[in-house]
Formats: sequence, C-alpha cells, structure tokens
Amino acid sequence: MVVITQQRERCIGCNYCAELVPDRWAMSKRDGKATLIGAVQRKGFHTVRVADDELEANRAAAQVCPVKVIRVSSV
Repeated sequence: MVVITQQRERCIGCNYCAELVPDRWAMSKRDGKATLIGAVQRKGFHTVRVADDELEANRAAAQVCPVKVIRVSSV
C-alpha cells in the first residue's frame, strides 16, 4: 500500500505531477493547482491510498515538485 499526500494550498501549478502521472494528478481549471485524484482532504492535506504499482511514478512526481508539497510513502 502506498500513501500519497499533497499540501494543495502551497501548490504553484507547475503541472509536473500531472505530466508524469496523469492517472493520479490533474490540473484544476478553477484555480490552476494540481488535484490529487481520489484524495480525501483533511486539515489542508489531501491524501489517497493506492496500490504498490503507483509508487515509483508518484515518487518521481514528488521529486520534481519545485515546492515539495507531495509526499509518497510505502506502508
């Protein structure tokens, strides 16, 4: 199991995550920020649990995020 967490308010809308993992990330037309697809928001953090096969792609998205608002961990 993989847990992906995003601090969406700090997102600058660079689009790197959506380019790397379009099945898990999308850019909002409303505010231009990245949206973590399937996530639940709690206290400013958006979190989703996904299968292990999404680990590497989302780790790559976290690494290229210029403001470091994405965390990916394996549980």
